[in-house]
Amino acid sequence: MRPVLARNLLAAQQRERVFILQEVLKVRGLMPLLMKQRNGLRWTTAERRQLIETLRAFSNLSPYLFTLALPGSVLILPLLAWWLDRRRGQRVH
Repeated sequence: MRPVLARNLLAAQQRERVFILQEVLKVRGLMPLLMKQRNGLRWTTAERRQLIETLRAFSNLSPYLFTLALPGSVLILPLLAWWLDRRRGQRVH
């Protein structure tokens, strides 16, 4: 029973690591894009789409960011991974 639990835990951790990495990479280049408007330039339609995609990436990361801000977050992270994995399982049909 334990090897299956450990394998499932490692698989969930790997899946979440890949997800977080993908979302963080979407955020790359956000500051220069935000500063463009402040410097008096206008955003193009493609840049507006990129901004929306980046903000969505931030919203996907919000459970992780919230959890990391809490005291004792190292103890809470396995619970968060379990909860997110459970939610994913219910949505797939």
